[in-house]
Amino acid sequence: MAQTTFDLADLKRRMQGAVQSFKGDLASLRTGRASANVLDPIQVEAYGARQPLNQLATVSVPEARLLSVQVWDRSMVAAVEKAIRESDLGLNPQTEGQVLRIRIPELNEQRRKEMVKVAHKYAEESKVAVRHVRRDGLDLIKKLEKDGHLTKDDVTRESDQVQKATDQHIAEIDQALAAKEKEILHV
Repeated sequence: MAQTTFDLADLKRRMQGAVQSFKGDLASLRTGRASANVLDPIQVEAYGARQPLNQLATVSVPEARLLSVQVWDRSMVAAVEKAIRESDLGLNPQTEGQVLRIRIPELNEQRRKEMVKVAHKYAEESKVAVRHVRRDGLDLIKKLEKDGHLTKDDVTRESDQVQKATDQHIAEIDQALAAKEKEILHV
């Protein structure tokens, strides 16, 4: 069934989803300090399928520059170690039984700049997602106007609200990006 009403709250919720996804992506970027979120994107070949690392092990941060990965199934230790090594994070785990210890090396200047580029890429993808939501909202407004459900004044007002919500969410992405960039470049 086609939607016959305009719901700004739903558009804002979808835009906020893009922002939250972006913040999750930023949290997974390595900044020289240990963070359990660094290992979130890693997928492990386990039990005949690819699974997120957090479904096979517990990740903790015992020290500022050390991650500890407690693998639950002893037979999966080698697979988890291989997945961490082969990820593009540049990490080298040391195995001690069912526990993998990962020292977080200091980032050099070149690696910091690469991380900033990755953060900018994530930001642009999130902005595009927010703009897609805006486009969907504006298309719905135009359709409702064409079908006679909205007047010209309503169309103008609703379009302005959609644009304000878009600007607000893009500004939130820019603020999060600026904070992460500062954190990455801080020596």
